[in-house]
Amino acid sequence: MHTSEVLDIFRSAGAVLEGHFILTSGLRSPVFLQKARVFMHADKTEALCKALADKIRAEVKGDIDYVVGPAIGGLIPAYETSRHLKVPAIWVEREQGTFRLRRFEIEKGARVVIVEDIVTTGLSIRETIECLRALGAEVVAAACIIDRSAGKTDVGVPLIALAEYEVPAYPADQLPPELAAIPAVKPGSRNI
Repeated sequence: MHTSEVLDIFRSAGAVLEGHFILTSGLRSPVFLQKARVFMHADKTEALCKALADKIRAEVKGDIDYVVGPAIGGLIPAYETSRHLKVPAIWVEREQGTFRLRRFEIEKGARVVIVEDIVTTGLSIRETIECLRALGAEVVAAACIIDRSAGKTDVGVPLIALAEYEVPAYPADQLPPELAAIPAVKPGSRNI
């Protein structure tokens, strides 16, 4: 699946929004990818995650023991991707601001792939890696449906992106005038 096909799926679900958005990273952007509008459609989600699983299978050498999703955005794509990889899906969730593996145990040396929805700065993936490595897991790769940085974000392990879609993102104090003139909304999941 190519970037244009991924974006066509997002557009068909009404998930490519234009305006002035505060991203989960805290950056501002004129484009927001509302993946929840895609994930409400099982057929669209399955198509994306099957293609992502195929790409993971092609790029990761050796067995994968778990797919791990950072809550909340990574839950659905991690689960659906794990189904196609035929491995268990587990997730980390924030506890007092820090990702923890609260509901599961993981064996030392377990080989994991982190699956996220959309990557802008990679913070959730880096925090998930830190959590998993502290438990003795081997994080062999991370993967996402869309990499908004178009390959520029370093998450500390290989990042496998189904699509790369570079969208401008700005610090709040460096907005272009046309964006500053529009009221900002925050549709993401993490409070900044």
